[in-house]
Amino acid sequence: MELLQVIESISHNLGELAHKNIASELVLVDRNPDKLRGETLDLQHGLAFVRNAQVYGDTQYSATAGSKLCIVTAGVPQGPGDSRTSLAPKNLEIFKEIIPRLVKYSPETILLIVTNPVDTLAYAAWKLSGFPANRVIGSGTNLDSSRFRFLLSQRLKVVPSICHGWIIGEHGDSSIPIWSDASLAGVRLRDVDSRVGTKKDVENWSQLHQEVVGSAQEIIKLKGYTSWGIGLSVAALTRAILENSQSSYAVSTLVQGIHDISEDVFLSVPCILGDTGVSRIILQTLNSAELADLHNCAKSLYEIQKSLHF
Repeated sequence: MELLQVIESISHNLGELAHKNIASELVLVDRNPDKLRGETLDLQHGLAFVRNAQVYGDTQYSATAGSKLCIVTAGVPQGPGDSRTSLAPKNLEIFKEIIPRLVKYSPETILLIVTNPVDTLAYAAWKLSGFPANRVIGSGTNLDSSRFRFLLSQRLKVVPSICHGWIIGEHGDSSIPIWSDASLAGVRLRDVDSRVGTKKDVENWSQLHQEVVGSAQEIIKLKGYTSWGIGLSVAALTRAILENSQSSYAVSTLVQGIHDISEDVFLSVPCILGDTGVSRIILQTLNSAELADLHNCAKSLYEIQKSLHF
């Protein structure tokens, strides 16, 4: 029986996990007992519409014992105008309380980090847990890549499922669109027009990446928070891990040594996920500009990490 433990739950993440019949048990932990009870009841009242799953809520970490997967969403939320990286110091202090408790009760678990800044905090969770790197995963640019594919589909007037494109690097302003590999049904866009995504691009395809970067702030400005997209993203990652699907996703993982990165950082690259966490990293063929951007991204995050105390 799989036990899935969620900290400071995002209700839409949980709703997707329940609706998609991904886990047999969901345990919610929150320091606010009223919010915790409200979220738990709300989920329990909808269980008649899904496959039988057990949903519990508790303020004690002992309720999470034996979890196969722990999804961590706790932290100071990103507000209008806030950068993700500005949240790092406060959220790191929260992680110093959470991660050791999770490890105590579930020493064999996999940690899936969703809290922003996700790359820095995935690194922090790795350091605080003492786990091998494959068992600590950041949700990373999985949602960014989905946004990218959606915007490609809107421009091309097709469904997102036949548009393929990766956003790698940081989940944030310095994320990197891999235009050299963006494709429609197997046809690379740059085989049609080599200028796509470059400064010489008269059709301004690079605007799509700018929209990806600004998506979260736009949604926060309009409704106060993001929910559905990240819920669907986390549900997909959870299914891949619990069902050992060996599917590929852009998630944040330890990239030291990948693409000749020397820094000890977590960044998003395409990874194969299964019941051991990250089972393989896919080494994409990147052009010189994309490689340079990835190395600059690693250096930037490394400088942020050096200012924090783990």
